[in-house]
Amino acid sequence: MKLLIVDDSKVARMLIRSIIAEYDNSIEICEASNGLEATEVQKKESPDLTFLDLTMPVMDGFEALRIIKENNINAVVIVLTADIQKKSVEKCMEMGAYKVLKKLPRKEEIHQILNTIRNR
Repeated sequence: MKLLIVDDSKVARMLIRSIIAEYDNSIEICEASNGLEATEVQKKESPDLTFLDLTMPVMDGFEALRIIKENNINAVVIVLTADIQKKSVEKCMEMGAYKVLKKLPRKEEIHQILNTIRNR
């Protein structure tokens, strides 16, 4: 399984990485620090799952989500954000996000998602 973690915060990326490694340390993990990098890595690596922040420099998560889904309609994207306003959550889901989780997510939430993706 290959994952992409997209967040401008290195600490947030490290936290998600450690939760994933605790689940299965053989999972390949790619990282990006903004939406533009995310779209490039997504095209090159074709990850099975992307964890995507919304508020980032260069290109925000909304624009990155739009491009990722245009490039691969089947891309599985989990939005991780502190902005859990109903309007933002609805917009993400309408744009094709698989799920929206409040940042920083609980370990159990991430592990459950990894189980679901692995068993697809």
